[in-house]
Amino acid sequence: MDKLFPEFKPFFKDKFSVTALYILAHYQTPERIANMNARSYEALRKLSRGRFTLSNFTQLKALAKNTVGTQSDYLLDQMNILLELYSQLDSKVDELDAQIKECVRGIDPPCLSIPGVGELSAAMILSEFGDFSKFQNPSKMLAFAGLEPGYFQSGQSEYTGHMVKHGSSRLRYALMNCCLPLISNEPVFAAYYAKKRSEGKPHRVALTHVAKKLLRVIYTLQTKNIRYDPTMIH
Repeated sequence: MDKLFPEFKPFFKDKFSVTALYILAHYQTPERIANMNARSYEALRKLSRGRFTLSNFTQLKALAKNTVGTQSDYLLDQMNILLELYSQLDSKVDELDAQIKECVRGIDPPCLSIPGVGELSAAMILSEFGDFSKFQNPSKMLAFAGLEPGYFQSGQSEYTGHMVKHGSSRLRYALMNCCLPLISNEPVFAAYYAKKRSEGKPHRVALTHVAKKLLRVIYTLQTKNIRYDPTMIH
């Protein structure tokens, strides 16, 4: 694409998005992209669930019409081969995801009873932490995940700062990924998020506090082998 249509990748924040891949698979060349019509836009709008706007559509067509790229059958064939390989790998990933989900449902860990925690997130959390009994308290788990605030001391002054982030980045991703559906589906966590926002915390910081609360709940459920009960959350 750097040679065929170099403006394409910078236009899409995620070059592997469903919309970007659909355009490459169905239109391929800048000339055909520049000639996309209203029917093309409607298909892209539905595929992206409205995120690919008419403005995006118009901008992309203009970029394609004025591209500095070089037309080449060889480059086009190479792109099609890579798209096919990507499709095969993506299919394999879907198969593995299905197997992981089935495995987690079979184990049925207590953390899976939390609204917003799906099978894949639970699998990542369980695999990263391993044996929960090796952690003496939730604070140890926060430290392992890199979610505890940094601690600084200078003379007689001491204070805490931003998250240290020295733990597992995959674990932090899984926990943060659970937060949005959690505050959308669980009133207790939604209220906690709203409280942090009312205190002036930015969205991302408030979600981090939700992730910490979530991790403390997971620790309790897993170590006591009990199911989630919102009435027990403080």
